[in-house]
Amino acid sequence: MKRAVTIAAIFLGIGAAHAAPSPVEDIAGGTKNDRVSRLERIIKARQQTEFEMQQRVSALQREVLDLRGLNEQQAYQLEQILQRQRQLYDEIAKLQTQQSTPVVTTKESNVSVTTPTGSLSETDSYQRAVNMVLKERKYEEAIPAFQEFIGQYPKSSYSANANYWLAQLLFNKGDLSKAKAAFQTVINKFPESGKSSDSMIKLGKIAEQQNDKKLAKRYYQRVVNEYQNSAAARVAKSNIARLKE
Repeated sequence: MKRAVTIAAIFLGIGAAHAAPSPVEDIAGGTKNDRVSRLERIIKARQQTEFEMQQRVSALQREVLDLRGLNEQQAYQLEQILQRQRQLYDEIAKLQTQQSTPVVTTKESNVSVTTPTGSLSETDSYQRAVNMVLKERKYEEAIPAFQEFIGQYPKSSYSANANYWLAQLLFNKGDLSKAKAAFQTVINKFPESGKSSDSMIKLGKIAEQQNDKKLAKRYYQRVVNEYQNSAAARVAKSNIARLKE
């Protein structure tokens, strides 16, 4: 990347030299004052050329930084998608190893009777809430479903994901106060979870929406400090740079 910028600077320098050539004057003739004046004009012309070239190089560097930031954001988004995919595969594998909710059919009435929601297993209860989001698109109904799961299975292996799902649904709904509390729960109770850094990024976004750039920077900087070399840290750095503009 540096080599590309250097080569571009060389070509720009050549172009600038052709566009604004330094005046060629014979400084040997004339009085001493004439020679000094001609020499000063030559120096000023060269300084102007160098200044213009530096401006073009700086513009190129800014473009490179912008492209790098965009690339990092796209990489982060792709990594989140892949992570969620792997997570869903793991959850499906767990579901397949457990017995599904029994369905009893009476011969007399031929009516199917399913197990009530309150008596669902831990995995079935979680999957029911997830399906409301991914399959049924019932986002409003998914909120109490995740709340019910969190209340019934506070120590579940799905708890971190359930709290993050809940926080994200509240965030999308525009209920920033409750979303903030839910994201904070993920950070406080599940610091080792992969959702912790994502929750900090979202808290930074909420702070930005509430016009508190100082707080947003603190959340982003925390991600950079605690999750170095991660995709979330790269996005946090990009957000910090954007807030400084």
